[in-house]
Amino acid sequence: MKIIAADVIVTSPDRNFVTLKITTDEGITGLGDGTLNGRELAVASYLADHVVPLLIGRDPHRIEDTWQFLYRSAYWRRGPVTMAAIAAVDVALWDIKAKAAGMPLYQLLGGASRNGIMAYGHASGRDLPELFDSIRRHLEMGYRSIRVQTSVPGINAVYGVAAQPSVDGKRYDYEPAQRAALPAEEDWDTRAYLRHLPGVFEAVRNEFGPELPLLHDGHHRMTPIQAAKLGKALEPYDLFWLEDCTPAEDQEALRLVRRHTTTPLAIGEIFNTVWDYQTLIREQLIDYVRSAVTHTGGITAMRKLLDYAAQYQIKSGIHGPTDISPVGMAAALHLDLAIHNFGIQEYMQHGSATNDVFQQSFSFADGYLHPGELPGLGVELDEEAAARFPYQPAYLPVNRLKDGTVHDW
Repeated sequence: MKIIAADVIVTSPDRNFVTLKITTDEGITGLGDGTLNGRELAVASYLADHVVPLLIGRDPHRIEDTWQFLYRSAYWRRGPVTMAAIAAVDVALWDIKAKAAGMPLYQLLGGASRNGIMAYGHASGRDLPELFDSIRRHLEMGYRSIRVQTSVPGINAVYGVAAQPSVDGKRYDYEPAQRAALPAEEDWDTRAYLRHLPGVFEAVRNEFGPELPLLHDGHHRMTPIQAAKLGKALEPYDLFWLEDCTPAEDQEALRLVRRHTTTPLAIGEIFNTVWDYQTLIREQLIDYVRSAVTHTGGITAMRKLLDYAAQYQIKSGIHGPTDISPVGMAAALHLDLAIHNFGIQEYMQHGSATNDVFQQSFSFADGYLHPGELPGLGVELDEEAAARFPYQPAYLPVNRLKDGTVHDW
């Protein structure tokens, strides 16, 4: 079998997505997700201009060899653009291999290690009544684990709160990359946030009881000592995890956080190789790996990363909001089902336009996801539907402190 074509398809049904479609001389096709939120065209160009010419004529079954070829031959390694492009190729090749074998991809990864994949949804509100309503809606949708994000008094806009004002007049339900010529600007006050958040979780626990798994995303906004303070303050409310509490490029900074709190920590949404995790995993400074299959070199690389984490009793928490296309989500679900050290899967439901472009076999019921039993990933792309939604510029927000200093958002 040989690769005879590789096409980069950019479409924007509810948001921008980059999809790689690889075609073989036996008529088998495979899909990979190369979406990089807010920088999609960088990956599309990397694929079309630099990677696709290298794929033609290659044996699609040689997945490990192709991964190493693309990673090492460029010389300039790592980085989100490179790793998203490699991930697109890798996932498409796994899709082809599983289709050729006539079985769902998870079977090639060793078969199922569980019956279903526990998922969490995103609840948010500008105040407690609105937050409670959002939690109830998610419970009615079938979620049994909930991420809680809330507005903070005195701060005009906070990432993750769907109902707050936005530059395009839309809710944040499909993630904060807003279609506009320039990024939206949000503001931030860490001390106000640290004062406000523990009371929010106390109210949520009082309303919904002790059993509901609750998660929270700090989105890199705190210094290590601030993160330690928040983790300690949230201990009475038994969080499933506190995510991205501090920028983790400085991996050793998590030692300080770990010394001061027993709140479980999830890190790595913006990481893209195992090298970003070495200290965090080896010293057990985190509890969950948050990388996306799409941003971390695909199934081949993520499987190795999670096997390394398993040696230290660290579990998966794969990134999965709507900046991951249904192709990338399906890849995550097949991996989730197969690995032993699965923790939880983030899951934001895509809009109807996205579901028209990407036909999916995975399912969600009673809090659990399943990738389905179709051969391959179980996702097919309707190229005619995709062509109806051309790329639109969209940017993630910029965050500033009250004095105008650019801050992490």
